[in-house]
Amino acid sequence: MKSAPNNEAVITALPQTVVNQIAAGEVIERPASVVKELVENAIDAGATRIRVDLEEGGVRLVRVVDDGCGMSPADLELVFAAHATSKLFTPDDLDHIASLGFRGEAMASIGSVARCRVVSRPTGEGSAAHAVEDDGGEVGQVTEAGAALGTTVEVRDLFYNTPARRRFMKRTSTELSRCLDVIQRLALAHEGIGFTATHDGRRLYDVDREMDLLGRVRRTFGAELAESLVPVEYVENEDGTGM
Repeated sequence: MKSAPNNEAVITALPQTVVNQIAAGEVIERPASVVKELVENAIDAGATRIRVDLEEGGVRLVRVVDDGCGMSPADLELVFAAHATSKLFTPDDLDHIASLGFRGEAMASIGSVARCRVVSRPTGEGSAAHAVEDDGGEVGQVTEAGAALGTTVEVRDLFYNTPARRRFMKRTSTELSRCLDVIQRLALAHEGIGFTATHDGRRLYDVDREMDLLGRVRRTFGAELAESLVPVEYVENEDGTGM
């Protein structure tokens, strides 16, 4: 620890923008990290249909559109605040986490290293929708906007204000492959939710919400692999053993 002249303190609280950018280094490594956080948020919001639009492998744009419960203007005022979440309220909640994310770091971290816009219309609202923007940690005012029920999150120009991080990005094809891997894993794990992914306007992946697990495996890995799978059923006995 360096010393301070005249006994002045050298330990100071970091500005929130710096805190968020440090957190972004831990939470947001590349476009696929953004896709994972946003799609998981959509799933936690009760979405039955999720569309992910990508440009330049997600570096230029990640847009996630869902038909979930949506957010009110009061929610949007806090959407980019650090450790603000709707999924955790008391220490006891830590013992029974039922959501995919709960720390409230993702949106603050993403907003600190990208140009973001969130548009949301909550369930029960006839027509009112609102939007809020975050430009590298500079959060704007919540304004009225037009939108369908649910939420749209746009993340543009990832790491535009941290060029050292952007230099670590791989080729567009590599970043795109990682984004698709995240989407496909989530689609396989969540029957009852439809997933669509596009890149530069071209549809790359699509599963209907009615599609069962075998159909999703076939769509993701091909018919040959799907047809070679053997169904397995696990039943747990009263004594805790399985068969």
